[in-house]
Amino acid sequence: MFTGIVEELGEVTAVEKLDDASRFRLRGPVVTEGAKHGDSIAVNGVCLTVVDLGENEFTADVMAETLDRSSLGALAPGSRVNLERPMALGGRLGGHLVQGHVDGTGHIVERKVSENWELVTVSLPAGLARYVVEKGSITVDGVSLTVVDAGPDFFTMSLIPTTLALTTLGLKQPGDPVNLEVDVLAKYVERLLAHGGGPGAGEPVA
Repeated sequence: MFTGIVEELGEVTAVEKLDDASRFRLRGPVVTEGAKHGDSIAVNGVCLTVVDLGENEFTADVMAETLDRSSLGALAPGSRVNLERPMALGGRLGGHLVQGHVDGTGHIVERKVSENWELVTVSLPAGLARYVVEKGSITVDGVSLTVVDAGPDFFTMSLIPTTLALTTLGLKQPGDPVNLEVDVLAKYVERLLAHGGGPGAGEPVA
């Protein structure tokens, strides 16, 4: 489980295309400190497993399902990426509960620059719109953000200077893809309501 508070702006150093997957090598001195084989690291909001470690670098395999569902397939050597290690048990939850399971991708539609922040509009796949609400939480390329406005096929977010400087969201331009993960609590609530609350709904727990 992650929090959507990016620890480091890393870099893709190599991409190996396999038959039904890709192998990425990524540089991230912060997230690799103390890391070991089998650990999880979120890359642009996608939870990946460390399969090899080098000096300030780690390698991760990305299967076809992940490449199809996320924007990781567009990464190339030199691409900058948001990196975050899982939240330690007992640690502070600075953002919101993030699984690292991308629900879909959107695209940057527009950026409106203000003196101290930017208002960014992102396209929203139709299947995800029902989970996005004004002032709710959403994860964009692994960054926990608050929704400013939510429409049928878009949402907006305000980015402060720190977010612009320390994450890929300061680099993204109109047309660029972003990974989206909606609040998992909304999906659980929807499923419970669809099944009438489930067996024994409304009854006290023994």
